[in-house]
Amino acid sequence: MKSITIGVAGGTGSGKTTITLNILERVGFDRIAYVSHDSYYHDTGSLPLSEREKLNYDHPDAFDNDLFVNQLKELQLGKAINVPVYDFKTHSRSQETRRVDPQPVIMLDGILLFAEKRLRDRMDMKIFVDTDADIRFIRRLTRDIKERGRSVDSVINQYLNTVRPMHMEFVEPSKRYADVIIPEGGFNEVAIDMVAARLKSLLG
Repeated sequence: MKSITIGVAGGTGSGKTTITLNILERVGFDRIAYVSHDSYYHDTGSLPLSEREKLNYDHPDAFDNDLFVNQLKELQLGKAINVPVYDFKTHSRSQETRRVDPQPVIMLDGILLFAEKRLRDRMDMKIFVDTDADIRFIRRLTRDIKERGRSVDSVINQYLNTVRPMHMEFVEPSKRYADVIIPEGGFNEVAIDMVAARLKSLLG
């Protein structure tokens, strides 16, 4: 049986991960192979930390899409892959990897999934999570301070210098490629139920 590949995209803090987890719970963790685009940031560990902190992580070129596309192809062919593990505190890849086994459904998420044609072409369903900018910023601010050890000033500066401009240039325009647009992020239970029901029907 050919696997079903679903992409979940949207701006930072839009609720992509929440929606992905809700779908995983409804359809079954044992039936979905989950891979985040965030795992495929280029490894910049050779640079001093001060230099790494200045890089633009919201531009499509920040991702190793060659590796991502190749591993996605392997997964779609029914082969297990070893996904990189990215450390957001140090802006570098870990020495460890995460094994992902093939499943009937492959679920991907990331801010720039739809900005890369090679990725779009390998998806059967494209979902864009559309959440107001102020809500997204508050969520990002809270997450980066609590989980990634960032200061308030560093989060605000990064948001103004790269996150917001890149969102307007790449993320927002990619919404036109979506098959489904979900407003209100992970709080839209109706939309999540509809997507999960569709998946269940496709899986029989």
